[in-house]
Amino acid sequence: MKITKNLLVSVAACGLMMSSAFADDMVAKGEKIFTTLELGNCQACHDANGKKLDGPGSFGPKLVGLKYWDDQTLYDTVYDIYKARGLKISAMPAFGPTGHLSDEEIKAVVAYLKTID
Repeated sequence: MKITKNLLVSVAACGLMMSSAFADDMVAKGEKIFTTLELGNCQACHDANGKKLDGPGSFGPKLVGLKYWDDQTLYDTVYDIYKARGLKISAMPAFGPTGHLSDEEIKAVVAYLKTID
């Protein structure tokens, strides 16, 4: 019984470490998309809570408190801001419908956005 319990605890710990590593990878991928001109280039318009980025970051709203937003709202906003916010005009492109970012890339951006205080 003790061996089984120890084995279950070990498996659970490995699972947590692997999911943590996966989450870190998603955040790193999302940050790369956020900061890369050929990908999302979000930094061209958004200041990410004072993070030192290589872009003007003053055209769009300053991004703060996104760690408190739910994942689906962030995903919907990046995917299609027009539909998510009921907008008719926005300088922000709808990254999903245009195919500019894939589902996985948008999820990575959301993972990064969730790190913004």
